[in-house]
Amino acid sequence: MIIPNQKHLFTIPGDVSYMNCAYMSPLLKKVNEAGIAAINKRNGPWQYKIMEDWFGPGEELRQLFANIIGAGKENIALIPSVSYGIAVAANNITLTPQQKIILLDQQYPSDVYAWRELCNRTGAEIITVKNKAGENWTDAILSKIDSNTGLVSVPNCHWTDGSFIDLEKISAATKTVHAKLVVDASQSLGAFPLNIKKIDPDFLITVGYKWLMGPYGLGYLYAADQYCETGKPIEFSWLNKMGSEDFSGLVEYVDEYKPGARRFDVGEFPSFTNVQMAIAALTQILDWGVENIQETIAVLTGEIENKAKAMGFETPEKTSRTGHIIGIRFPGKNVADLNKKLIENKISISIRGNSMRVAPHLYNGREDIEKLFSFL
Repeated sequence: MIIPNQKHLFTIPGDVSYMNCAYMSPLLKKVNEAGIAAINKRNGPWQYKIMEDWFGPGEELRQLFANIIGAGKENIALIPSVSYGIAVAANNITLTPQQKIILLDQQYPSDVYAWRELCNRTGAEIITVKNKAGENWTDAILSKIDSNTGLVSVPNCHWTDGSFIDLEKISAATKTVHAKLVVDASQSLGAFPLNIKKIDPDFLITVGYKWLMGPYGLGYLYAADQYCETGKPIEFSWLNKMGSEDFSGLVEYVDEYKPGARRFDVGEFPSFTNVQMAIAALTQILDWGVENIQETIAVLTGEIENKAKAMGFETPEKTSRTGHIIGIRFPGKNVADLNKKLIENKISISIRGNSMRVAPHLYNGREDIEKLFSFL
């Protein structure tokens, strides 16, 4: 279902063309209002109640995120960043010196540094996948998976241009060789449908401030069942321990964690302001429907692709990319100073790698596309 333009739900000036959700989403008015209300309540901490303010909202948010990926809320942890989530995954994956970690060429740094550190500790080796001309990312990754593969860590689409990666095929291949699968869904979740049961990763991690339209500093981690039972967190917060709701008994120290993936929650996860904003954001996304969001944005990126090719520019083919991000390349041209000129013309997109990444959302319309190509 195509969703009508939703710009009225945001505070975006009429002369600004913001097609940069892959960088950071603007806040919905209701998300902004939830944040202001939470800050105002913070002025009176005597108002806070243990279950209603410290623990209840986190459980509500856990369930909302679980609904988006088709998981149970017991498998969801609240984290501050992708780097935190990848560190949790690296802390729970054991490799041998003979094993390989498969990453993408020009992968986002948060998905690289923890794995380098793991290689330093274990002697494992990183294999960087590059796709040849005419080859898609999925086939390029599959060609590198073999009996020596210990871990595949990939996104659902490449962050520079939206090129699609078939996680179901990647998952099947990793399971065949008994390798681990870690997914960074930051550039897809909230705008591209994902079913966790079909992908069945060991860990899935995402930020909350891009396509999930929430505040900066709050993200999400999915952990498969086995890690929920015996997984090792990277910090040891009192909030994650059994019985922590009884503030009067906190000095009765316990070793047992709360059930599920809560052992991986970041310290201070109740984050009174961020959690309330994220609840408002995920509620709206579920109301729109992720499938409908993808279908609607794909109309816009389809028009961008057609106009780009008509002007002699290069883009990934529609069949090889997601519908919510499109990268435009300018053969033989230096685009280093392009972003500054775009900003001067109140057009917000991103230069990533060798692509001009355009990432519209439901607040964009054809007038934004016309403005971009008139500028180009």
